Amino acid sequence: MRMTIPSKQTRIVLRAVVLAAVLTVAPASAPAQPRDASAGAVPALVAQELPGLLELYEQLHANPELSLREERTSARIAEELSRLGFAVTQRVGGYGVVGVLRNGAGPVVLVRTDMDALPVTEGTGLPYASTVRARDEQGREVGVMHACGHDAHMTVFLGSARVLAAVRDRWHGTLVMIGQPAEERGLGAKGMLDDGLFSRFPRPDFCVAEHVTPSLAAGQVGVVEGYAFANVDSVDVTIRGLGGHGASPSKTKDPVVMAAQFVNALQTIVSRRIDPVDPAVVTVGSIHGGTAYNIIPDEVRLQLTVRSYAPEVRRQIIEEIERIARGVAESTGVPADRMPTVKLAEGFTPALYNDPALTRRLAAALRQALGEANVVVLKPEMVGEDFAAYGLADPRIPICMFRLGTSDPEAIRESEHGGPLPGLHSSRYAPVPGPTIRTGVTAMSTAVLDLLGQGKAAGP
Repeated sequence: MRMTIPSKQTRIVLRAVVLAAVLTVAPASAPAQPRDASAGAVPALVAQELPGLLELYEQLHANPELSLREERTSARIAEELSRLGFAVTQRVGGYGVVGVLRNGAGPVVLVRTDMDALPVTEGTGLPYASTVRARDEQGREVGVMHACGHDAHMTVFLGSARVLAAVRDRWHGTLVMIGQPAEERGLGAKGMLDDGLFSRFPRPDFCVAEHVTPSLAAGQVGVVEGYAFANVDSVDVTIRGLGGHGASPSKTKDPVVMAAQFVNALQTIVSRRIDPVDPAVVTVGSIHGGTAYNIIPDEVRLQLTVRSYAPEVRRQIIEEIERIARGVAESTGVPADRMPTVKLAEGFTPALYNDPALTRRLAAALRQALGEANVVVLKPEMVGEDFAAYGLADPRIPICMFRLGTSDPEAIRESEHGGPLPGLHSSRYAPVPGPTIRTGVTAMSTAVLDLLGQGKAAGP
């Protein structure tokens, strides 16, 4: 897949659209005065870089790649970082990219972006919408789209790299910027860590990232102290019976009926087995079995998603799933060699825990840069993000992921009265590019400068 550049006529139209968005979608309140000269330099640099960053965003959006196939995307990230003076290493844990910029003695700050897209056929109608088609891991032809905002993440990441490289006289330390593959599969962070991210390259004192959210207006960011995102387990369950003729069910052990009993019994895990104060979700996402009206199949396959925060709650839920599956089979008289199987799929995503002290420190810096009303305290969510793995790899390293608003404020107001507001992973998800990227680059650059700025301590 080639990174295509829009035609001249298209670029003129797009710049007009973007300019209108930048002028009409404003932050909730005016930013506070910057605390120091380095903070004051950031808005001017962001404004200078914004036109080029918008073109970059459109190119990334129009040319998405699925997880574990981010070859062109990672090459673009590497090229941009190299041009800025970073020492770049490619193919770290797959298509991972690591850029290191050393600037004297001081802390080491790691900034991460993800790069992969989703198997979603885009329905936004944007002039730079993705028309990419690809084969998924099952060999099916699918549309490919940046429906989770990773195109915005990469643009903010590279915009921040440009700003921070330009103000090297305002900070001391080492900046490690990584482009991570396969976030959507829960494999990318683990792959880069297993390939020596913390041993081959400078070990970070802090890890920082951002993730878009349509629930906030473009111009705003959100913060959560402590648990922000959940453990995510994908569970494959196979209910096995003894098939036969649909007219003679008494001569079979019907796995369809067992699967129905199993699904109903799963509802008691969260409602009756887990402590009510512990968040947990068990959802059956797919169920497949049988081939004809009158044939009782030999097995039914189910796919579950399990969400939790605490490790002990995660273990308990998985044990309960196994217990219920076996109990349903035993109550039906299924032979011992036909007991159900419960298997955890590859790509477990651990719960994201934002270090409270680091989060408070960065939130204070962001309020200074963006304005008090534009830094919103959010509630934890049950979605997943494998950025958590960097904190678990070394508990001494504090991590923080903040949220970046992407929506037109008017669309948010309409959604409060039932209007449509496409969410992440929707085929219609479309950030307002100008304010989103401007705010994201300002916020990330501000956060890194706060951690690497002159005279700053190594601790949060």
